[in-house]
Amino acid sequence: MIPETKRVFIVVKTYPTISGKYAELVCTAGVLEDGSWIRLYPIPFRKLELEQKYPKYSWIQVNAKRNPADFRPETYRPYDLSTIVVEPKPNKVDWDERRKIIFKNKKIYTNLEELIISAKSDGISLAVFKPTEVLDFVIEPDERVWNLKKLESLRRLSQQMNLFQSTEEIEAEFKILPKVPYKFFYTFVDDAGKQSRMMIEDWEIGMLYFNCLKKANGDESVAISKVREKFFCTFVTKDLHFFLGTTKRFHNVAPNPFIIIGVFYPPMQSPNKQMNLFDL
Repeated sequence: MIPETKRVFIVVKTYPTISGKYAELVCTAGVLEDGSWIRLYPIPFRKLELEQKYPKYSWIQVNAKRNPADFRPETYRPYDLSTIVVEPKPNKVDWDERRKIIFKNKKIYTNLEELIISAKSDGISLAVFKPTEVLDFVIEPDERVWNLKKLESLRRLSQQMNLFQSTEEIEAEFKILPKVPYKFFYTFVDDAGKQSRMMIEDWEIGMLYFNCLKKANGDESVAISKVREKFFCTFVTKDLHFFLGTTKRFHNVAPNPFIIIGVFYPPMQSPNKQMNLFDL
């Protein structure tokens, strides 16, 4: 399959995970110019050049091709990381422009069962979901260290690196991002009144936790309360949408294969402005 140059508007970056084969990985999802979804995986984000480290809500260009090892139709594999070009972001945040790009030619799901059926029958693995009501934001303790077997794989991988690299350069390349010692969930209901709890795996929530932890001088109780304040107390006052995605492993076997891989929280719109936006 010949690689194609894709222009992608980034809406999701998951918190990095460890792979024994690829080191630290970030799953990136975005929309193309026609509004269709695309998933870029694998991307060793921290190994990119500084000017290639794309932020959310930016346009990037990258050579990519369909990943034949992944049955999910939205999944593409970056062909050459050196081809990633990040376009300059506007100086001013324009939520209406973001809405137009993200919602273009796209169904906004409000019924979870309908989405799950589509995933099982049509292979849909990325979607925008609008909860009818967010009931709670749940925080649970998680493992505090990365999987030891995967860490050992990274150490073996580092020994196979370019012999012209210094020990310091190798250690820097495989330095592990701290593991978030908590799991975060939203509890919500859809338009049929069905209540669900869904885990959040988002770069934003992981980095928010560590930023709050630093400001709290290491007090975890303060840090998680600040995370809850933003993701629950603040975001529920916004026009909150979830970016949902499936994992390849559980797509066809889990009763609900979706997790929250990102949140979209523009300001509420007046009814007239909302109607005009979707008439475009």
